[in-house]
Amino acid sequence: MKRIKAACICQTLHFMLKEDIGHDYAVSLVKQEVEMYKKGLDRHHTKYKILDETQQPDGSIMIKIVKQYNQSPVGDYLD
Repeated sequence: MKRIKAACICQTLHFMLKEDIGHDYAVSLVKQEVEMYKKGLDRHHTKYKILDETQQPDGSIMIKIVKQYNQSPVGDYLD
C-alpha cells in the first residue's frame, strides 16, 4: 500500500490583459486579479510560496508559484 507523504504543484501563471479595454484600465484589472488570486489561496487555507512575480513589458503579470496539492501535506517543498 502507498501513501502520499507530501505533494505540491508548481505552476507558472500568466495574468493577461483584456484586449477590448484601455491599456491603463486593463493593467489595473490584472493587478486586482492577482490580488484576488492570492486572497483566494489564503481564504481556502492553501499553503503556497511565490517563487517569482514579474510584470511583463505589456503590463501583464507572470507568477511562478509552488502550492499545496489538494489537502496533501506539503513536507519541505515550501521551506
